[in-house]
Amino acid sequence: MSAPPNAPAGENKKGENQMDIKTLLDIIANQGFPIALSILLIFRIDKFMQEIVIAQKDSYRQILENTKEIHNTITNLNQQNREYYSLRFSEVQKELSGIKVELAPPR
Repeated sequence: MSAPPNAPAGENKKGENQMDIKTLLDIIANQGFPIALSILLIFRIDKFMQEIVIAQKDSYRQILENTKEIHNTITNLNQQNREYYSLRFSEVQKELSGIKVELAPPR
C-alpha cells in the first residue's frame, strides 16, 4: 500500500503509521544486532560487577577479622609483658632490700 501523493511519508490514507516489510527488516538487521549485543554486554558487565562487589565484601570481612586477631594478639602480648616485668621488678626489689649499701666517706 502506498500513501496518497499529498499524505506524509509513512502514513496511509487512514492516517495510521505504516512501514513496509523491507524497511522493518532493514531496521532489525541494522539496529537489532547492535541492540541485542549491547543488552548482552550490559548483563555480563552487571554480573561481573556483582562478583567484584562480593569479592570486595569478602576481602573486607577477612581484613577485619585479621585486624581483630592482630589486636587481640598484641593485647595479650602486652599483658604478658606487663606481668613478666612486674614480677621481675618485685624480685629485684626483694633482692635489693636485703643488700645494705655503705657509702664511703667523701675524700
